[in-house]
Amino acid sequence: MEMFGTPLETIYLYGLVISGVVTILYLFFGDALEGITEGIPFVNPTLIFSFVTIFSAGGYLGEIFTSLNSILIAGVSAIIALILVTLLNVFVLIPLSNAEESLVYKESDLRGRIGTVITGIPSDGYGEVLIENISGRISKPAVSFNNSNIPYGKKVLVIDIENGVLQVKLYEELETYI
Repeated sequence: MEMFGTPLETIYLYGLVISGVVTILYLFFGDALEGITEGIPFVNPTLIFSFVTIFSAGGYLGEIFTSLNSILIAGVSAIIALILVTLLNVFVLIPLSNAEESLVYKESDLRGRIGTVITGIPSDGYGEVLIENISGRISKPAVSFNNSNIPYGKKVLVIDIENGVLQVKLYEELETYI
């Protein structure tokens, strides 16, 4: 079958190549397009490009390898593309958009945290403190806040951070009597 004097295989192939090029351009310049489509929730360029790519690939393969009617091939390609794009949205894009921030932390977030001394801190020198949290462990250089020796294995409280070095104080737990 022909459309506009061009065989459908050629139109599907052009659609596949153009959607592939646009997808690569979207990878590089997608942030600018995100600002434009931000207010429209149902317009997701990733889903649109994926649909066109899968539809074009299915139509091209259907026209080349089968002798079915072109309208039937287009319908089957559209249904397959719709199913795959829906699965992509539900199982990949929505979970990624709801994911928490990365494991990056700010040094100011360490203030008030409790850590363990892994290299003893002398009164006039540097040691090392290990701070554990849900996403992993952070090991940072440390000095004593009130110039006292802090031995290995003691719990410390982070008072301040200066030039990437923690200023810590021996952590004293309050005892509770019932």
